[in-house]
Amino acid sequence: MGDIGPRPPQLRPGRALAHTPGASGSGSPHRSDSRPPQTPRGVRRSGPDGRPGTTPPVPGRPTSLFLLLGLPALLFALITWQVMSVGRLLDVDAAASRALVHPDRFSELLADLGNVPVAVPVLAVALGYVTWRHRRIGTHHWWLPATSAALLMALVPALVVPLKILTDRPGTPVVPPATGYYPSGHTATAAIAYGAAALLLLPWLTTALARRALLVTCAALNLGVGLGLVRRGYHWPLDVVASWCLCTVLLSLLWLYLARRDRHGHSAVRQRP
Repeated sequence: MGDIGPRPPQLRPGRALAHTPGASGSGSPHRSDSRPPQTPRGVRRSGPDGRPGTTPPVPGRPTSLFLLLGLPALLFALITWQVMSVGRLLDVDAAASRALVHPDRFSELLADLGNVPVAVPVLAVALGYVTWRHRRIGTHHWWLPATSAALLMALVPALVVPLKILTDRPGTPVVPPATGYYPSGHTATAAIAYGAAALLLLPWLTTALARRALLVTCAALNLGVGLGLVRRGYHWPLDVVASWCLCTVLLSLLWLYLARRDRHGHSAVRQRP
């Protein structure tokens, strides 16, 4: 017998009604396959914190940008103000230094990871590798990622040296009497060299485990440098923290530039004839 009668319409294999889920329980209305609907209503999601809740989502995450740029910049300004005005925060800094200082060979080796002859060659190797990979696949403006990171590295002394002269902060009791310890140049060198290298290498790693290992290694190197400088007595803790804040802003700007470049297709592969 056919479908003649008062019964409701029956579903048949390979067909879908207008208001039933798609095939194989895909949950997509108006479709008989598993593809998403063409109307935005079917795929609209609520926007995460900080992102404007439009569909499609517009670029820009105010909360993330504040955490990456605004918060470190404010903290750096606060520390700089306390150093220049000899504020109460320096008493806490001195107490932390006394608790952490323990000069030994290990702390000196950790501090040496922030030396220019150690950190900058690591960045140079990353620059060469990334440039070779971009050149090999024929990326448009293949030299720009490495050049931007190199310029950021060159910007470090241009920012740190005037700040040292301006603040004229004396060193810890462990080092000979001198001034110009704020902010820490070794910390800034390590942060930019290892951080920029990690940002350049991340897109070329194919697994989440490799990317995670790279970021953990970068963080461990920078924490090691900071700990070595403070433990050895080469710098006050706030000298190190201030450099981290400054370099967080600089690395965030580099990351935003590289992401924007990829998003706008500037790194697309050239069409070969």
